[in-house]
Amino acid sequence: MTHSPVKKLGAPKAVAPKPALRRFHQARWDEPIIFELSVAGQRGVLPPEPEAAIVETAGDVFDNVPASLQRKHPPALPEMAQLHVLRHYLRLSQENLGVDLNIDVGQGTCTMKYSPKVNDQLARSHRLTELHPLQPLSTVQGILEVMYRLEGMLKEISGMDRVTLQPGAGSAAIYTNVSMIRAYHEARGEGQQRTEVITTSFSHPSNAAAAKVAGYRIITLPPDADGYPDFEALKAAVSERTAALLITNPEDTGIFNPRIEAFVELVHSVGGLCSYDQANANGILGITRAREAGFDVCHFNLHKTFSTPHACGGPAAGACGVTEAIAPFLPTPTIEFDGTRYYLDYNRPQSIGKIRPWYGVAPNLLRAYAWIMSLGADGLREVAEVAVLNNNYLMHNVLKIRGASAPYAKGKRRIEQVRYSWEQLSEETGVHSEEIGYRAADFGTHYWTSHHPFVVPEPMTLEPTESYSQQDLDEYIRILNHIAEEAYTDPEIIHTAPHNSTVHRIDQESFDDPEAWAVTWRAYQRKLKKSQES
Repeated sequence: MTHSPVKKLGAPKAVAPKPALRRFHQARWDEPIIFELSVAGQRGVLPPEPEAAIVETAGDVFDNVPASLQRKHPPALPEMAQLHVLRHYLRLSQENLGVDLNIDVGQGTCTMKYSPKVNDQLARSHRLTELHPLQPLSTVQGILEVMYRLEGMLKEISGMDRVTLQPGAGSAAIYTNVSMIRAYHEARGEGQQRTEVITTSFSHPSNAAAAKVAGYRIITLPPDADGYPDFEALKAAVSERTAALLITNPEDTGIFNPRIEAFVELVHSVGGLCSYDQANANGILGITRAREAGFDVCHFNLHKTFSTPHACGGPAAGACGVTEAIAPFLPTPTIEFDGTRYYLDYNRPQSIGKIRPWYGVAPNLLRAYAWIMSLGADGLREVAEVAVLNNNYLMHNVLKIRGASAPYAKGKRRIEQVRYSWEQLSEETGVHSEEIGYRAADFGTHYWTSHHPFVVPEPMTLEPTESYSQQDLDEYIRILNHIAEEAYTDPEIIHTAPHNSTVHRIDQESFDDPEAWAVTWRAYQRKLKKSQES
């Protein structure tokens, strides 16, 4: 028997260092929309013909359907084989980005974080997916208990006396709050008098939008020199016409207003109510509460702070908290517990009524419940502490990048996000913030400027949340620094970006041209045909 010679272990082999920037080449398919892929006669499933005995017993089932409810023609749906459907949606999925694929700290104000997959498994369980909202209450005690307990947790987190989970998203929750505020004033005989709602420049725009939809006149407070809502402007705005102050704190700049109690007290002094927009409470969990600041109502976005998916804007989940004085006006029904069973209470004569069909977005409510339960009170506070630490680490390093700045609150820490400015870089290179976003897509990362109006010139809003490691943040910083250097040395590569991504540049002029809008494929086809004929 012979033995192979034993190799002596020498010095470890040198390993090539990691590239400074991760290589990114996104799959790009010239993929038509599904209607264009349709082939007449193709089928994904061929259901069997009913057995003769069943037909004989059931008869023609359409005999019991009123003629007015029967289609004259089949729906114009795409006709495709299963394999082609699978290919179509897998190709589209390869052209997407998300937290499972990339570092998406560039989604400021949206609180994009990792959603644990175990929570998805819970939400997909047949125990939930096979429930129906019209089932007898005795058969849905489990999900009612989850919702009831989640309301209790959010009561503790906010300090409020009651919570409703009925709103389907953050904007719906704001509208719910505005509706309850209006009902409160009407119950006091002041509905016609209270016609104005005050908000701020850096609060979420849905505050002004929801109040406007509800019929209120909007007064917007500008920021003062430090970026805080101008208290003197609030003094000038409040009056006997004030229905409410709708305010975000910290605002979308990441700046926390230390005088928030004074704002609330001033509005209360003229009989108005105060609504705390906590859509993004990721940096203050377990640290501050709406109750201690004196607010009457508040809301959370469960698809932000509490780790349920955004799902491209829906299905989301909102939650409204109120004090005892506002509780009579909560949407109907409310979830109650009599010590033995959970039930839905519709007997609420002062309720504002329904905000959405049924009660809340059950899968996301279950996810939020599981997320809170897995963390506990100490874990929720740690979420906030890590989010704030990550944000200030990111800010410290971004401000070292040539051409970047953080307006307002000079030298002070921020909470969970920062609205930066590339104004200097833009003036010196001609590169705009939106173009930096297109170039960032070439490195497989998200990037967000801000919502309009661009009060901060050439804005960039970043929020790292607690989900990202120091290595993640360092990689994102390297990408931003690389793009900034390109702006000064080779701006054309940014002007013509993206190069590796499926993201494309948008014709900005089309936004203001209703003739270019089409909300459905068929509407687009009609407009296209009309333009060709003319």
